[in-house]
Amino acid sequence: MTTRILTVLALLPALVTTAPADRPIPAHSPAPFPAHQRAAQPPPRWQWPLPGRPRILRGFAPPPQPWLPGHRGVDLAAAPGAEIRSAGPGRVGHAGPVAGRGVITVIHPGGLRTTYLPVRASVRPGRAVASGEVIGLLENLPAPLSGHCPAACLHWGLLRDRDYLDPLLLLGLGRVRLLPVWTGAPS
Repeated sequence: MTTRILTVLALLPALVTTAPADRPIPAHSPAPFPAHQRAAQPPPRWQWPLPGRPRILRGFAPPPQPWLPGHRGVDLAAAPGAEIRSAGPGRVGHAGPVAGRGVITVIHPGGLRTTYLPVRASVRPGRAVASGEVIGLLENLPAPLSGHCPAACLHWGLLRDRDYLDPLLLLGLGRVRLLPVWTGAPS
């Protein structure tokens, strides 16, 4: 348990490096430098895998043990045929069917991987992708294959090595739960 907590704590600085794109600086905020002295802002490192800010149908609910049932990602509302975008820069690790569903995995620097399903891929494994680049279209699956979403949805996942993490952490929106770390036996 302590190792898992330390893993999450070690991830936080890498995951929360930019402010979410959906929170712009208010127009009335004074700029620190005149417009002619400001450098162009780099694009955000992490962003939603769908255009805009999608509605979350089901949140991240990891199982207490890796082999138990749980929800290892978030489900985002989207219409069939919606463009699916890479949440961050990386390289496509997998783009093809897994258990009857189209799955795309993007490998990011720092040992992170994002997953997207059900998606009809428009990219091939090995291809470099930029943050926000279209990587496929949301598939319209028949009811027996659609799983647990009441309507069409994108299942978006995040892993570091074999550990599933809340992908909303990439956007600064995930719940962070800090637990005590004992050096000896708890009293």
